[in-house]
Amino acid sequence: MGDIGQFLPMILIFAVAYFFMIRPQMKRQKDEKKFAQALKKGDKIVTKSGLHGKVVDLNDKDFSCIIETMAGRLKFDRSAISMEMSSKLNVVPKEK
Repeated sequence: MGDIGQFLPMILIFAVAYFFMIRPQMKRQKDEKKFAQALKKGDKIVTKSGLHGKVVDLNDKDFSCIIETMAGRLKFDRSAISMEMSSKLNVVPKEK
């Protein structure tokens, strides 16, 4: 019992770190990957750098997309699209 008692605090620290840091990060990465795969033409999006636009074309070869903005068309990696901001843009406001 004495040997296990010495390692118990280290085991508890690892368990807490896993459930509060590692596991949520893995879930977030999984959700972002699913979001990037679910993109379709016509979606209004915001990139992680803050650029607003609409998806015009998707390329599955290099996992990129072409976004139409007021300045023209730009090619971005799908991973550069912010999942949080895109979901806020696609919500239709309720009318009173």
